Amino acid sequence: MREVRCVLVGLGNLGRRFCEIMIEKDHLLRERYGLALRLVGAADSRGAAYDEEGLRLPTLVKLKRDGLSAGRYPGRGRLGWQAVDLVSSVDADILLEASPVNLAQGGEPGLSCVRTALKKGMHVATANKGPLVLAFSELHELARVHGVKLRYDGTVAGGLAAINYGCRDLRGAEIHRIEAVPNLVTGYIMDMLAEGTPWQEAIETARAEGVLEADASWDLDGWDAAAKLVILANAVLGTAFKLEDVQRAGIRDVSVDALREAVAHGERYRLVARAERLRDGHYVLSVKPVALAPIHPLGSLGRKQMGVVYATDIFGTVALVINEPNPVPSSATLLRDLLEIYLGDDLCPPPFCPGVV
Repeated sequence: MREVRCVLVGLGNLGRRFCEIMIEKDHLLRERYGLALRLVGAADSRGAAYDEEGLRLPTLVKLKRDGLSAGRYPGRGRLGWQAVDLVSSVDADILLEASPVNLAQGGEPGLSCVRTALKKGMHVATANKGPLVLAFSELHELARVHGVKLRYDGTVAGGLAAINYGCRDLRGAEIHRIEAVPNLVTGYIMDMLAEGTPWQEAIETARAEGVLEADASWDLDGWDAAAKLVILANAVLGTAFKLEDVQRAGIRDVSVDALREAVAHGERYRLVARAERLRDGHYVLSVKPVALAPIHPLGSLGRKQMGVVYATDIFGTVALVINEPNPVPSSATLLRDLLEIYLGDDLCPPPFCPGVV
């Protein structure tokens, strides 16, 4: 049995649910993979908690469900304790980073936490786009220099293994084009508008569903999709794009008439992120609303679905789609990345037969 000492930064929708996943999957992880996960530290925006013997996950989950900070953890919590200070002081093997994106604030606290962890020789698994958008090459270099792994499959298209598939399963291929619908809420809103829901009501419904960012412009103006495209392209294509390199258009200017006309023709509008390979080998990145025909691999995506399509020279065209009715799949990407870090290329463990000796 191998013990993995974890620190979790970010206890919102993703972080709290990841704690619940740790509870639910503890037995399977021990029996199937020989891994015992121990959460020794956790931080949110108001405080943090640390116990070298391991925090009690049910206690931490209850605190967050009650709207309280990890700083209120009995005997081990401290209000006002900053996440980066927790990461710099704890004895742990891996940082699980799920704090808000906060690009306008320089990606903090996520970026500093990831930097600190890598410099300490800790592995990092993150679902936070901010650090990868702002410092993709720097963070990879830090991981290389300090001999640790940086994984971030949850930064693109929720729980869909878009990055992992492109990086691992398309090795040896030339990728001509990537098309993705990595942002769920924009399609959700456009579908409601096409059905006659007023704009403000559609926004409020999306917010009530928990799929719209607090700053709605992040989704509506295409920034979220552009950030995910930058990460996807840099990871899979080996490029060095920045957010400003993306030709970007959001969904605000799509008329209701255009949405309804598309539906009448059996089409569906989605905010499509595309990386297109030119004849000279360079790629052009764009994000814009597109009416997709049903025959398109992404043309039948539902309101809670996201997808990615890879067009390659030797593997044909591959489409991946996920139905994500709640944040659980996105939270589970932290576990997927952790297992990839500790299991490496051993993708298929020995047969797991509970109760059979």
